[in-house]
Parts: sequence; C-alpha cells; structure tokens
Amino acid sequence: MIRRLRQSGWAQPVVIATGQQDDLLARALADFQLSPDHAIPHDDKAADVAPVLGAIVDKLDAAFRQLRPVLAVAQGDTTSVFAAALAAFYRRIPFVHVEAGLRTGDFAAPFPEEFHRRAIAVSTALHCAPTEAAAAQLRRENIADERILVSGNTVIDALMDTVGESPGPPAGFPAAPRSILLTAHRRENFGEPLREAFTAIRTFVNLTPDTAVFFPMHPNPAAASIAKEVLFGHDRIVLAEPVSYREIVGAMRRAWLVVTDSGGLQEEAPALGKPVLVLRDVTERPEAVAAGAVRVVGTSRSRVFQALMDLYCDEAAYLRMARPIFPYGDGRAAQRIVAAIHRRFIAPEEARLRAAG
Repeated sequence: MIRRLRQSGWAQPVVIATGQQDDLLARALADFQLSPDHAIPHDDKAADVAPVLGAIVDKLDAAFRQLRPVLAVAQGDTTSVFAAALAAFYRRIPFVHVEAGLRTGDFAAPFPEEFHRRAIAVSTALHCAPTEAAAAQLRRENIADERILVSGNTVIDALMDTVGESPGPPAGFPAAPRSILLTAHRRENFGEPLREAFTAIRTFVNLTPDTAVFFPMHPNPAAASIAKEVLFGHDRIVLAEPVSYREIVGAMRRAWLVVTDSGGLQEEAPALGKPVLVLRDVTERPEAVAAGAVRVVGTSRSRVFQALMDLYCDEAAYLRMARPIFPYGDGRAAQRIVAAIHRRFIAPEEARLRAAG
C-alpha cells in the first residue's frame, strides 16, 4: 500500500508506527526498505489491552491533529488498528480498513481481535475485503455495497514480491526432511492450551526421527515461557528469536508443514503449497479450509498429535493439502485499493477544484 501510494502521483503517505512490537515491525519495514515517518513511544511491559489502547489513541489523535490527513488507512484487527479507527472517527477523518469483513462469530476467539473487527466496521468509510465471503459478511452487517471493495489481501502482494527474490531460510532452520515451521502467540491460547499443543508437538517429534521444528518465538513472554518450558532441550526443536519477514517466507518455502495460530500464515502458506494446521478452535479464514489446504485442529494434545500423525503417515492426505491455492488474492490488492481510494475520496475533490478554478 505504501509503495503504491508513493507511486500514485497524487498521494503523500505518512507512515505512523504505534510502538506495538517495535522489534518485529522494524524487521518487517527493513525488508521492504521502509521507515516510519512518526513513531509513537510505547510501554512494551503493558500486558493489559485497555491502557495500551488508550495510550495509542491519545498519541494518534495528537498526530492526526497536527497532520490533518485526508484519510487514514490501517490493516488488520490489532489494538493499533482499532485505535486508528477510533482516533480517525473522533477527528472526522475517513477510515479505510484493509482486511475487512473477517469474522469468527465468537468474541472470545480470537480475543480481543473479533471485537475490534466488528467495532472498526461501524465507522469505516471503505471496507477492503480480501474475499467475496468477507464482503458478504459485511453486507449481512448492513454495510452498503458502495462502501465495500473486494480487493484481495495485501499480504499476498507482499508474499509474491518476496518469493520473487528467492529468500533462504533463517539461520538455524533444521535440515530434516520434514521440518515444521511453528508459530504461536494468540492471547486466548496462553497457558494450558499452548502447553497441551506444545506437548503434542514434542511427542510427535520424539516418535518421528526425520522431523524437526523451527519455532521463532513471539516476544510476548506469556507465549515464549511455555515454549521454553515444554520444547526446550530437544536436539530437533529449534527455539529461535523472532525473524524477519523474508526469513519467514524462506522458512515456509523450506518447511514440510506449518503449524500456527497466526492469521497471516493461514493465507501465505497455502499460496506456497504448504499444508497448515491451525492451533485454534475456529478461524476467520474459512476459504483455505474449504479448499483443503488448512485444517483447524485446536490445541488439545490428542487432536494436535493425531493431526500431525495423519499427515506423516498418509502421503495422499498430505499431498491433497500441499497444492498451491490463492483464495486470498492474486498479488494486486494494493493496486485495487489505491485506485478505489482515488476514485472515492480524491477524484471528487479534484473535480470540484477544476470546476471552481
């Protein structure tokens, strides 16, 4: 989106970093030769959502008051995106939501993201839905058709650009014939759910000598501490520091299987023909599940272990999941969104100025 806006000839994008997960953001921006124009200081020790939300809204409001943007754009369902939507609403700035319309129907899964999505939709001026199913969900919530764009997801744009550079795996990625890329960070999985899932994964690796696990741990100590407790000390399980986006793409390219509770990997891995087991009870991305590339397995020890063994023992079942599919876009989402922004928000003002001039 930032690149496309800069190339548009009419937009001057201003990038604001909210301070959440600064280290991860810095790596991601570096991969795309980007840097924020404004960075909001953030207390990374704050574990509760409410004070984080309040602090980000306050700082964004000050930035919007100074910058007076024509519109605000944010992607996803994090606390930062919810804060951006709130701050824009209070300043009467049109808000463009990228990755709109994703729903599980359960406020507890994921928590608090499902609430964020629904609350953001109320004040959004342009909903950029990644799929027709997401757009249909918005229509069921009485969002007018003229405010919905089926764009695809910009995550696939980024993936295809990065894959074209043939990135290699991160340092320490295991050379085992069947290496698993593991990520886990969902708030609702903290504690016993992660302990159950990780125990199943360790048991599986113990019983299958040609497998290994690469786990770039999330910086949230609530996720990392369980991983260290259950997975540490195994010679075929690598607990790594967070890695860059290029390295994650390189790891996916090399992996036999992806096991995750992340949203993005549920879209990216199927595009690379990598089966995905989702450590959640429900997903807001049903398209890849319906296509057979993703399986939702929850976090119980028995279900996770059985899902791993099914793919290990049944080559036909594995191959059915290991087909590249693209339900979330064709790599041109940003192009469509930027064109829609110009058509909806910029062209009318340009026409008005020409008529007045």
